[in-house]
Amino acid sequence: MSVRWPRRAGLAGVDEAGRGPLAGPVVAAAVILPAARLIRGLDDSKRLSPEARARLAPRIRARALAWGLGWADAAEIDALNILEATLLAMRRALLALPIRPQAVQVDGNRAPSLAGLGCAGPAETVIGGDGREAAIAAASILAKCWRDGYMVAADGRHPGYGFALHKGYGTPAHLAALCELGPCPLHRHSFEPVRSALARPGAAE
Repeated sequence: MSVRWPRRAGLAGVDEAGRGPLAGPVVAAAVILPAARLIRGLDDSKRLSPEARARLAPRIRARALAWGLGWADAAEIDALNILEATLLAMRRALLALPIRPQAVQVDGNRAPSLAGLGCAGPAETVIGGDGREAAIAAASILAKCWRDGYMVAADGRHPGYGFALHKGYGTPAHLAALCELGPCPLHRHSFEPVRSALARPGAAE
């Protein structure tokens, strides 16, 4: 196992998925793992295949002491900026936990305020935590799986963009569809090249 199991009881690991795409929400998960019942194969979700993530996600949900999801949609990302929207999604994920964590670890170098959440704080940041700490790795998998599922479903509501394939990231196929069709309601207006697509004459959602 490449990640370290929690050394403290009641530790919530927090991570996000979807900061970089041009469309869709940014999603965060918070996970409190037990001291026993280790889950083999946990790692940074980006290092795992979709099949491995799909296999691990239900195990995490079944074996975790608690887990929660939170997200911020495209409109909130545009209103707040992507960093603040990510921190908001993390707060919502922590708030969704059915029990209050005794400590919080967040992947990266920025953490949300824990004020008003009933958590002991401040949160600890861990750079590369999704590949080092089991609770953060578990959170990264849940966030990634939920967001991917959301974008697959969005492909049916907004056909033509290929959301099921690229999940909103700026692939050549997505950029070509954006140029041809213009933005849809899932697109982040504050991100380029969406902003430029909106500025073109005749552009409409």
